[in-house]
Amino acid sequence: MVSSKGSQPGSAERRLLDLGIRLPATPTPLGSYVETVQTGNLLFFSGMLPVVDHKPKYVGRLGKELDVEAGRDATYTAALNVLAAAKEHLGSLDRVTRVVRLGVFIATSGDFFDQPRVADAASDLFRDVFGVDKTSVRQVIGIASLPLGVPVELDVIFEVSE
Repeated sequence: MVSSKGSQPGSAERRLLDLGIRLPATPTPLGSYVETVQTGNLLFFSGMLPVVDHKPKYVGRLGKELDVEAGRDATYTAALNVLAAAKEHLGSLDRVTRVVRLGVFIATSGDFFDQPRVADAASDLFRDVFGVDKTSVRQVIGIASLPLGVPVELDVIFEVSE
């Protein structure tokens, strides 16, 4: 649950409240790694998956078992997990000074070509929460498969204040 304590108008925490977004529980690693590592003012995230309660929300490939809307929802779910992990690590999303990079890996059937629309679900969420002036560069890649059979994996880097 997001608290307005310490939020300022226009802050990321305030925008979450205004958008009615409730962050999920922070995801836990599915293997031998950690979800976040901060070095200097950069916060790196492990490949973030669309998992809820430690289970995949979606399984399948775009263009075969899943359509664009399922792909967008999977991407949005993974992006919410990024925000939850960031808030857990930083204490407040207001410490995010920039979304530096967003990499979106999408498992496809091979003849699926709407990857940018699927990736926009994460880009749009980050823009809405952090503001257009903190929009990241982005790379979108279609691949054959991802861990646990999920359709999407996010690779994210945030710049943060001390």
